[in-house]
Amino acid sequence: MDAPLIPYIKIPEIPLPFPKPFDSIKPFGLLVATGVYLGSVVAIRRARQRGLDLDKMNTFIFYVVGFGFIGAHVFDAIFYTPEKLAEDPLYLIKLWAGLSSYGGFFGAIAGLFIYKYRYKEDVIGYADTVCSAFPLAWVFGRAGCATVHDHPGRLTTSALGVQYGHPDVRNPDVWGLLSDPGQVLGRFDLGLIEMVLTIPLAVAFHFLWKSRPRPFGFFAGWMSIAYAPVRFVLDFFRIEPGDPVPEGVPVEALDSFRRLIGAEHDPRHFGLTPAQFACFALLAIGLLLVKFSKMQPTPASWSEVTPWEPPSDDAEAAAAADKKKKAAKSPGASAATEEAPKKRRRRGAATAAPAPKKKPAPKADEVKADEAAKDEGEPEPEKADEVDAPKRKKADNADDPEKSGEP
Repeated sequence: MDAPLIPYIKIPEIPLPFPKPFDSIKPFGLLVATGVYLGSVVAIRRARQRGLDLDKMNTFIFYVVGFGFIGAHVFDAIFYTPEKLAEDPLYLIKLWAGLSSYGGFFGAIAGLFIYKYRYKEDVIGYADTVCSAFPLAWVFGRAGCATVHDHPGRLTTSALGVQYGHPDVRNPDVWGLLSDPGQVLGRFDLGLIEMVLTIPLAVAFHFLWKSRPRPFGFFAGWMSIAYAPVRFVLDFFRIEPGDPVPEGVPVEALDSFRRLIGAEHDPRHFGLTPAQFACFALLAIGLLLVKFSKMQPTPASWSEVTPWEPPSDDAEAAAAADKKKKAAKSPGASAATEEAPKKRRRRGAATAAPAPKKKPAPKADEVKADEAAKDEGEPEPEKADEVDAPKRKKADNADDPEKSGEP
C-alpha cells in the first residue's frame, strides 16, 4: 500500500497589538496580498508596453480587485456556508471569514461592468492585460490556501496525499514541514494541487506575451478555457459527505486523524459542487472571448506598438480642448449652443431702450380749431414755418452786410 509523501505545511502567525481580526499577520493574507501586488505590478507594466492609459489601468484594477474580494466572500457565504449565514446574518459582511474563487471571478466581472458604466470606457484591453498577469497572482493565492489547508480533499493512501494525520498537526508549539514516514493515510490538498498546476500556465502566459502582441481577449479567453476543466475535475476529489476512509486502512491509523464528517464537506447538487456548475459558464465565456479576439486588429510585432507615456501639460490642454469640442458636437450640446444666442437676443431686446411714447390724442377743441384754420386758409404750423423761412432769411441777410452784398 502507498503512503502520503507530501509534508503538512504549518506556518505560525505573527502577532500584532491590534484587536481581532487584525491581531496578527496570517500567512494566508500575506501570500494573497503578495499575489495581488505582484499581479498588479506586472499588469501595469504590460499595460504601458501595450500603450494603455496607466491612470485608467490603476482605477480598473481597483474596481476589479475590490469587487472581486467582495464577490468571493458573498459567494462563499451563500453557496458554501449557508448555515453560518443563517446563524449570523452579519457573516455576510465579514469579508475575511471565507473566500470562494468563483465568487471572486464573478465579483471581478461585476467590477468590470461597474467601471465601464461609470467611466464609459472600452474595457476589453484593460481586462485582457490583467488576465495576462492573473496566473502569477493566482500561484501566490493558492500558495496561501496550501498554508492554511482550507481546501481539504478526500482521504487517500496515494503518494500525492498530504500528511494531515501527522501527530503534531494540532500541536501549537510545533511549526514547519511536518513529515512522518510512518504515516499511511493522508488527504488531497486541492489548494496545493491547483497552485502547482497554475505554475505552467503563468510561465506560458509570460512567453506568449513576450513573443508578440496578442489581440485583446486572447489571454482572458485562454485563462478561462484552461481553468474551467481543471477545476471541474479537481472538485471530484473534494471531501464527500461522511468523509469515507479508503479500503485497507487499519483502524489505528485514524487515531490521530481529524475526520471531517460534519458540514465541512462541500455541498452538492445533482452530484456537482457549486464551482462545477460555474465551470460551464466560465468555459463558455472563454470560448466566446477567444472567438472575439480573432476578429481584433493586432500589431504584428512590439516594434509597431507605441508605449504609453504620461501626458505633458500641452497634451493635457489639447485633450481638454478636444473633450470640449466633442461635448459641443453632441446633440444636447449643439441644441444648447443654438439656444444660447436666442436667449441673449431675447434678453437684449428686453433691456433695450424703451419705445418712444405715443403722442396723446388731440382734444376735441383742438381738432375743431385745426379744422377751422384749414377752412380759413391758415397754414398748418409746419407749413407756416416753410412759408416764413424765406422772409427770415432775407431779414438775416439784411442784418449782415457781407451776406447782403452791400459795401
